Amino acid sequence: MAGNKRRRIKSLSAAIRDDRMSASVEVKQDIQELPSWSDLPADLLELILSRLTLRENILLSSVCKRWHSVAVSVRLVNQPPWIMYFPKYGDLYEFYDPLGRTTYSIELPQLDGSRVCYTKGGWLLLYKPQAHLLFFFNPFSRELIELPRFEISCQIVAFSCDPTSPSCIVFTVKHVSPTVVAISTCHPGATVWTTANYQNRLPFVSSIWNKLVFCDGQFYCLSLTGWVGVFDPKELTWNVLVVPPPRCPENFFTKNWWKGKFLAEHDGDILVIYTCCSDYPIIFKLDQTNMVWEEVKTLDGITLFASFLSSHSRTDLPGIMRNSVYFSKVRFYGKRCVSYSLRDCRYYPRKQFHDWGEQDPFESIWIDPPQDRSMCT
Repeated sequence: MAGNKRRRIKSLSAAIRDDRMSASVEVKQDIQELPSWSDLPADLLELILSRLTLRENILLSSVCKRWHSVAVSVRLVNQPPWIMYFPKYGDLYEFYDPLGRTTYSIELPQLDGSRVCYTKGGWLLLYKPQAHLLFFFNPFSRELIELPRFEISCQIVAFSCDPTSPSCIVFTVKHVSPTVVAISTCHPGATVWTTANYQNRLPFVSSIWNKLVFCDGQFYCLSLTGWVGVFDPKELTWNVLVVPPPRCPENFFTKNWWKGKFLAEHDGDILVIYTCCSDYPIIFKLDQTNMVWEEVKTLDGITLFASFLSSHSRTDLPGIMRNSVYFSKVRFYGKRCVSYSLRDCRYYPRKQFHDWGEQDPFESIWIDPPQDRSMCT
């Protein structure tokens, strides 16, 4: 009897042990079958990581090899420019951050009676028509640098680099006749402007609708009709490139097509963006070796920021901003900047086709933000 009882107890103990082991195996199998964080879809993972700070991005990049690869691809190394809005009345100027979707306001009475001409490196180039006064102004540091008086009528103006640099050059081109342009240059600290006339070997019409950009030591000017003039400030030479204007679809041009053009440069490449209210933007890159315009289907991670007076390019921005063109227009009560994604072949927000020709060209401009956000209220 005692032996049978011990055998039954031993059998019961073994059965319980076997049940526990089986349950443990089942739990482990269930755990293994649960989805892992490392298996998140690539698009979702990229979206999450692109919204983190640099410190958070670096921390999460150590989770696994896959997370590290995605984290590095969207790591925020650069800052996008902000949109600066010029009010019709008053001294209160608004600045919109397209990444943080935040608006800042600054009172700038120094800009009273002036209109913006160009921007680069956080500096504005402005003109006061009544006084024929051109000057640089940094809206964040409040620094102001005056230039010699100069009358600007229909011509456009640009500068090469930070006005505190000894290599800074201010450039403007004016149409004199079908075969002649007048080019004027100046630099901070100068007392007068230097003006000289140059012959056009090819048709070139200079007007307020032209676009200017400084690239590899030269000023590139896209004319009203799509021809490109190049001025070398060191050699003092002017040349209209033997490159026919970009070819666009016949239905692409509307009544204000000349307003919907934007010119930018990136790493030595000249890029032009053509827009239309009913079609997607078309981007061309200038091939100066073969002297042709090539249509661009991808920006290879570059982000373009287009505005009427000056446009910019950036790399190393969050993944959601790459391979896109951002326009100086905000929708949904300041909550969303209008952009076009070459990867998705669509506007964001959706159905935001916009007749850029109807927009006031002096209403807004892209400008580099300050390092210290406390300068903004």
